[in-house]
Amino acid sequence: MGKKPAAIFSLVIILAFMGYMIYDASRGTSVTGDPEARPGQEYMADWNVVRTYTIPSGSLTSVAVTNNGLVFLGGGSYVLAMDNDLGRLWSVQTEESINALAVSGDTVFAASRELIYLVSPSGKLIGEWGPYEGECLITSISASPRHVVFADAGNKRVFVLNKGGEVITMMGQGDEKFVIPSPYFDVAVSGDLVFAANTGYRRIETWTIDGRKLSGFGEPGTAPGAFCGCCNPVHFAVVPQGFLTAEKGINRTKILDSDGKFVEFVSVNNNFNQSVPLDVASVDGETIYAANSFDNTLYVFRRK
Repeated sequence: MGKKPAAIFSLVIILAFMGYMIYDASRGTSVTGDPEARPGQEYMADWNVVRTYTIPSGSLTSVAVTNNGLVFLGGGSYVLAMDNDLGRLWSVQTEESINALAVSGDTVFAASRELIYLVSPSGKLIGEWGPYEGECLITSISASPRHVVFADAGNKRVFVLNKGGEVITMMGQGDEKFVIPSPYFDVAVSGDLVFAANTGYRRIETWTIDGRKLSGFGEPGTAPGAFCGCCNPVHFAVVPQGFLTAEKGINRTKILDSDGKFVEFVSVNNNFNQSVPLDVASVDGETIYAANSFDNTLYVFRRK
């Protein structure tokens, strides 16, 4: 075969291979198709979707809930408040798109890329904090009676603030750095402890409020108690059973105990886009809220 025909033949082979890769990738992230072909098909979940709410317009990125049943959604430059039946209470516009939400006492904390908006129970903007660092990318926020904590995926640090918005601690400096390969970096505060997802290592770490790392759990893999693929767990919440976690790659939501041992799946055989994870929230561990940014829909799970 001459050089020119050989080169053409090689180019055809390369293009065919690339076409197959694109086709295969598109099949792997489809939200339709045979659920029997999905990863994790041998596992079961004893939870059902009992209610959904789709955002009429705009995007949905985050969810937060309160002890008295209020539900807050955030996304394309808005914060929306709903009652326990998902009835609309109020909505407030923000200058920037909302990436994460937290509620403590009578304040909703809504984080954009570099700002934190403070919203009153009646839906009024009452304050604004930040920016805190150059190249900031806030991906998660959590609040307790005394502290507000946020994760900055741009600078790979966790910031602990007092209720006046002042930085009192930063985590992720020195020898104890976070490995954050993509813009998924979740955090939660409970009492005097801070929990942070060190996604490059596929684990959740426990820190003191003053910045000392105490422990961590998690390992890579597809087993029920492991975290699959890259950058997991992408989202998590502290619940009475331990931790509620969400993954991408294999789109699954599960409950782990306080030591990181697997308890049960909430969602595993599903038609969710495998590459788009769910933001999760729960107060009692019995009703679980999941915000799906792929179809801009809130899913409410309860046990069967």
